[in-house]
Amino acid sequence: MELNDFLVRAKKSTYASRGEGNEEILEDGTKRLIHSEDGFEYVDQYKGFNPFEGDEVVSQNGEIIWRMHYQGGAETQIVPINRIYEFLKTALSGVSKEKSFRGPEEFEEGLFLYTNEIEGDLRKFNGIEKIFFEGQQVYDLIYHGGMEE
Repeated sequence: MELNDFLVRAKKSTYASRGEGNEEILEDGTKRLIHSEDGFEYVDQYKGFNPFEGDEVVSQNGEIIWRMHYQGGAETQIVPINRIYEFLKTALSGVSKEKSFRGPEEFEEGLFLYTNEIEGDLRKFNGIEKIFFEGQQVYDLIYHGGMEE
């Protein structure tokens, strides 16, 4: 299995499907989601709800090969924050093998629009995702990472 394939499977089976409330809570309040398959292990650990920040790390046979750091949050009075995060989970389930960092470049559902501007590839990348509700930005997240050398 290639790293791209594994990342898509791991991301779809963790936050995008289980999200807030179904992760392991560590003593310091850190939330953790894990997916393991075919010698790969994906660990997503983050703190906070709104705002939040975290790291995703992929190991292969016990050695770290890829990581990503992210930081973001929602800020709005026009739509409940839990609706924003529910929409985010739906958008993130559209992660693709070609760009397996976060969600698709664009996803729209009802009054919500998700955008994801990405630079780079799995070796070195950065990006920003945003959510708009009725054309007004209500959420953003920055991320960056790459392969371990």
